[in-house]
Amino acid sequence: MHDLFFGYGVAHTILLLAFVIGGGLYLGRFKIKGISLGSTWILFLGILMGHLGFQADLDVLNFVKEFGLILFVFSIGLQVGPGFFHSFKSGGVKMNLLAVMNILLAAVLAFVISTVSGEDIPTMVGVMSGAVTNTPGLGAAQQTFIDASVAHGSSALAAGQAAGDLASGYAVAYPIGVLGVILIIIVFKAIFKIDPQKELETLQSAENQKDHARRMHVAVENPAIFGKNLHDILSGFGGDFVVSRIMKGEDVIFPKADTVLNEGDKLLIVTSQNEVDKIRILFGQEVPLHVADWRGKDHNMVTRRIVVTKSSLTGKKLKDLHFRSAYGVSVTRVIRAGVELVASPDLYIQMGDGLMCVGSVSNIEHLAEKVGNSNDALNKPNLVPIFLGIVIGIIFGSIPIRFPGIPQAIKLGLAGGPLIIAILLGHFGPKYKITTYTTTSANLMIREIGISLFLAAVGIGAGGNFWSSIVGGGYWWILYGAIITLVPLCITFIVARALCHLNFYQICGLISGSCTNPPVLAFAQGMYGSDYTSVNYATVYPLSMFMRVLVAQVLILIAFA
Repeated sequence: MHDLFFGYGVAHTILLLAFVIGGGLYLGRFKIKGISLGSTWILFLGILMGHLGFQADLDVLNFVKEFGLILFVFSIGLQVGPGFFHSFKSGGVKMNLLAVMNILLAAVLAFVISTVSGEDIPTMVGVMSGAVTNTPGLGAAQQTFIDASVAHGSSALAAGQAAGDLASGYAVAYPIGVLGVILIIIVFKAIFKIDPQKELETLQSAENQKDHARRMHVAVENPAIFGKNLHDILSGFGGDFVVSRIMKGEDVIFPKADTVLNEGDKLLIVTSQNEVDKIRILFGQEVPLHVADWRGKDHNMVTRRIVVTKSSLTGKKLKDLHFRSAYGVSVTRVIRAGVELVASPDLYIQMGDGLMCVGSVSNIEHLAEKVGNSNDALNKPNLVPIFLGIVIGIIFGSIPIRFPGIPQAIKLGLAGGPLIIAILLGHFGPKYKITTYTTTSANLMIREIGISLFLAAVGIGAGGNFWSSIVGGGYWWILYGAIITLVPLCITFIVARALCHLNFYQICGLISGSCTNPPVLAFAQGMYGSDYTSVNYATVYPLSMFMRVLVAQVLILIAFA
């Protein structure tokens, strides 16, 4: 039993990790003036346990740290993948430019501090990596330091021991990197008098004005289409909309390809905001009708929502399923991840989609059998794409990227590679018949387990020499780390808010992503309750990870120049 509680074996390591995670999550429940550090307490409890002498098997600890980070970023990638490229188009360039500015400011500060204070550049690179919580940058810097030292005549053993200063600087500055970013968010939220609820409503309002589905009630007033059937009209127009129902006098009919439109007919159309003006030109002006007006006269048709739960339908286009011709049912909207999309013919269907259908009860029931409509099927986890995606992500992250003049190759690492692959899977998976659907609770479970394992392993690993590093002169590293953390973020926050007019949740994602800081992302989501932060985190994270790794290696090479 003594070895279980005070040893170094696998059982002791698992016990220690479980205690740190459980205790940290419990402490995260407490708030001081409405503020809680959430799962970040896991990191600090891990440092305390390491400082008190509790040690863990280093191989197990390294595995847990890396695997936890992979699970965390991969779950985020799957979650934001469907909307990632849309988000990038609507503001991703600006976000990434701000992220690069933040990264370069930190690098310049590290170099300036080294020049002024006399602290050697490799140690400052370690401090910088901790101040921006970038573990891959630290690893790349250590490897570059060892390679450069050996190339300049040092033995591999001596170079490896000297590279330990980078890890010490990292361990001392890491808590500052976490707390400093959280402090910036809290302080600037107060300075700019930000109301998170209003910011969230603003984002939701902006989302609703995009290409999400909306209803239109229009009267047929265009003489050019009088007496023509619906097929001929739509084939010549090519718009992104669905005619749900047609009102001819007092009768409401289900539209078919050969349905002829006459002057005065009224149409219930589902479309996107971008198509509204085109529809008015094609058919006529909107009329003051409500959905209830249709239901009162629509005795033979009902509106039902059915769910796609057959994985075989993933990746098929709506037009290829022939719902209207084969089943007499019109699909007007597709609800995906809480967002209503227009059921355009070229829309790819994926597992978990909700289909808003109009038709007779019997026809809709037949269609429900076709698509599955079984909640039990959604509860079954699709683990194959997750683990195969992680395999591809690790391989992708390990590919060396070489630049002229830089002897050490750059790699995206175990975090950047899986994140990019997860985003691509989430976005393109359904198109290529890959089922990536996971329930919200399952995705959240993977995410929380991953970040908890990562924080616990980092804390325990850094706690052993944390205090001794500070007493031995490393207390200056705390100041240096604080400067590297706070100054670039203050500038970035001011520019993002005052000049670029970014939303608070966008800035939270920008800051946590550009610092490659999962604990701050977890804090922002837990404190302010929105997944918009994750979307913007994932928007800037890949480039930020690459730039952090690149900048760390370049600074090491400058030290040997």
